[in-house]
Parts: sequence; C-alpha cells; structure tokens
Amino acid sequence: MSALACLVEPNSEGQIQQLANTFGVDWPHLLSQIISFSIVCLLLYRFAYKPILKMLEERRRQIAQGLADTQKIRAELAENEVQRQQVLLQANAQATKLIEEAHGAAARVKQQETQKAIAAGEQILIKSREAAAQEHARMLLELKRELGQLIVQTTATVAGRILTQEDQRRMAEETVKQLATAA
Repeated sequence: MSALACLVEPNSEGQIQQLANTFGVDWPHLLSQIISFSIVCLLLYRFAYKPILKMLEERRRQIAQGLADTQKIRAELAENEVQRQQVLLQANAQATKLIEEAHGAAARVKQQETQKAIAAGEQILIKSREAAAQEHARMLLELKRELGQLIVQTTATVAGRILTQEDQRRMAEETVKQLATAA
C-alpha cells in the first residue's frame, strides 16, 4: 500500500525513482510493454475471449434446451406409457367381451342345433311309425286277401263244386268284412 501511496504523492518522486532503479525498471520499455500488453489484451478480448464467451453461452443455451427437451420427452414417454396401458386394458376388455359373446353364440348355436337334431329325430320317428303303420296295414290287407282266397278254395273243395268268378269275389269281400270287424 505504501508503494501506491508513493506513486500518488507528488513530492515522492525521488522515492519512486529510487525504487524503480532498485528493481531495474526502464520507464520507456515499461511503458511500451504496458501499451503492447494492453493492445494484446484488447485484441484477445475482442477476437478470442468474446467469441469463446459467445460459444460458451450458445453451448449453455443448447444444453439447457437439451435438458428441457429431455424432460419433455420423459413426460411424453410417461404419458405414452399411460396411454399404452389404457389401450391394453381396453383391448383386454374388448377381447374378454368378444370371448364371452363367442361363448354365448356357441351356446345358442349348440342349443339350436340340438333342437334341430331333436326335431329331425322326431320327424324320423314319426315317418318310421307312419311307414310301419302303412306296412302293417298293407300286410293286413294282403293277409285278408290270401285268407279270403284260402277260404274260397277251401269252400270250393268242401262244397265239391266249382265256384264262379262272381262267387269267389263275393266270398272274399264277406271274409274281408268279417275280418275287419273282428280286428
């Protein structure tokens, strides 16, 4: 601090000169070095330090933007994950609903096909009963005719005479009527 005070005081010119001589200061060289150093500092500040500061500020801004974008992307990813979970839940619910509908439809189809099979079986049973009844009636009719012919032949043999066509027909009809009333 005393050296600065000495530099500022006007009557201390001898002390400054003595101090400068002690350290070997050459004033013209010192002044030119100070001017050269100031010019170099000014040029470095203008052409090197300012662009570096500008570049650092740009990088700082890019990093901040990147961090903000990263946060935004993380938020979007979290939102997308929530939406994906919701879509999966909806898809599972729809799949369950479709499966239940398919089971219901299968049960309805099974019931309808069972009813159709039962109806078809009943139709077959009815037709077979009708066919059996018709066959039974036809067999009875044949039996009556044969029985009538046997009776006519037996009567002709017993009576010992030849029956005419009219007599045979009349006897067959009477026999059929008697058998029909008996049955």
